[in-house]
Amino acid sequence: MATKIRVLLIEDNRFLREGITEILRTNGGFLVDAREDSDGSSGQLAITHPPDVVLLDLGLEKENSLKVMTVLRERFPEARVIAMDILPDQDDIVEFVKAGGAGFILKNALVSDYIKTIQAVAGGATILPVGLTKSLFSQIVESALKKGNGLPAHAVQLTKREQEIVDLISEGMSNKEIAQQLHIATFTVKSHVHNVLEKLDLNTRLQIAAFVRDERDK
Repeated sequence: MATKIRVLLIEDNRFLREGITEILRTNGGFLVDAREDSDGSSGQLAITHPPDVVLLDLGLEKENSLKVMTVLRERFPEARVIAMDILPDQDDIVEFVKAGGAGFILKNALVSDYIKTIQAVAGGATILPVGLTKSLFSQIVESALKKGNGLPAHAVQLTKREQEIVDLISEGMSNKEIAQQLHIATFTVKSHVHNVLEKLDLNTRLQIAAFVRDERDK
């Protein structure tokens, strides 16, 4: 019988944590360590058996996920880390990769995608978003330059909050910085950014910034 892959799940949303844990244990046969204090704190990382793979929420509320990533690399140097997010911040992904991350998966991915990604990363593969597989920067910049004009502002109905977030993105703020500035949850910011991307027919935050610059220059 093949050795089961040991997974450490760091996800502070209880609903997602319990759902992902059940999915992996039932469908993939993984050994999953997911505790109530699954927030990236030192207490959670003090485990007996080193994990083969770590599933790390890239948007932890109480801890800086990238700092947790550094601790993980120091404490479990052999473990492979996969980041999870709903709407990834390109800058966070770049920093995650620089810190030694081995994979990325969207939280709303199919069960089969979760299983395949974990198995592949545990086997030594690197799984990253499509736009970043060839280059961490050039692909994003090229896309921003090609589609930076987007749609004319007068043809797009943005809410007041969406407009505030668009302006802050154009100033170079990350989702977490915007959340602090507007006194709202990071998850809420990501939801607004997702809506803005759909309304403007864009794909990345950099394109939003380029869109704003173009509109201001007209």
